[in-house]
Amino acid sequence: MRSRAGALERASFVPCETSRHLRLGVNHLGDPQHSATTRLRSVTRFRDLYQTPLRMTSAPDQSAANADVWTVQRILEWTAGFLRQKGVESPRLEAELLLAHARKCPRIRLYTDFSTPLTDAERVTMRELVQRRAKREPLAYIVGAREFYGRSFEVGPGVLIPRPETESLIDACLDRIPKDAPSMIAEVGFGSGCIAITLAKQRPRCMVTATDVADRAMEIAARNVVRHEVADRVTLLAGDILQPVKAGAVLFDGLVSNPPYIRDDERETLQPEVVQHEPSDALFAGEDGLSVVRRIIEQAPAVLKTGAFIALEVDPSQCETVASLLIAGGFQATTVKRDLNGNDRIVEAVLGMPIK
Repeated sequence: MRSRAGALERASFVPCETSRHLRLGVNHLGDPQHSATTRLRSVTRFRDLYQTPLRMTSAPDQSAANADVWTVQRILEWTAGFLRQKGVESPRLEAELLLAHARKCPRIRLYTDFSTPLTDAERVTMRELVQRRAKREPLAYIVGAREFYGRSFEVGPGVLIPRPETESLIDACLDRIPKDAPSMIAEVGFGSGCIAITLAKQRPRCMVTATDVADRAMEIAARNVVRHEVADRVTLLAGDILQPVKAGAVLFDGLVSNPPYIRDDERETLQPEVVQHEPSDALFAGEDGLSVVRRIIEQAPAVLKTGAFIALEVDPSQCETVASLLIAGGFQATTVKRDLNGNDRIVEAVLGMPIK
């Protein structure tokens, strides 16, 4: 059984991976071959790499001098090896992304600049970035952005990093939101704002009202709303679940949420990138991982039109249970859709007529 605990790992630090699921075995630092001597050598080489002054030469035949010049290619190779020893799963990709960020250039530019030496300022910046990543800080937090549904979103500490699986939640909603007619959609737990903003960008006549309890999420999501030019159609409200909209006169045509759904007992299975850095409130949801889902289902009928849809992202092992909870909560026509990896992930339903 593949749980969200495994699902969160890979995408938490690799911007364009296709899955959150990670092998939860021993990492590289747990291997016998990584002795204290090996780790000491890595630290020494790290110091030498970033603290030894560049020795530039105009004579291409002076191979000894050229060996001390830290070019793009050489620093990529060294950094990839260093990150691999630290247990990073995609070290070459991450080395490239970090270096592109340090040089303030597109990643593809690195390949055209393979022989270009780094400036002293670039090496100082790269050293700081690699040190942070070696401590297992998520790459998305280090570079400050994450791609989602073809768009770049600002992310940072205190906000859940968008995952590829959630793009399947977007697809499920787009199948139900009309292209050429007005619609009102509610979202619970907007985080970075990636779901609300993406729905508004993909459906120009759609209005989205989204809620979240985290102050940090409000700060980052508000900037993303402005950056993607949907401030006239995306409203962010501070508050728990649907409390901020329950007193309103508006009934919504749909409700979407990627709520926390990791069981509390799965905490120890998570990689440091997740458990030490991402917000716990956006990850964990009680003994069975469904405490927040239950509250959403309980509150949803009060803010939805009859026939409105609800779409929830959950763990594959939870889909059947969530479908039953929806039926018990007054919804009908439940369906389950799969994510990019072929795993059950999205549970949908429509609100039935109220029982008199």
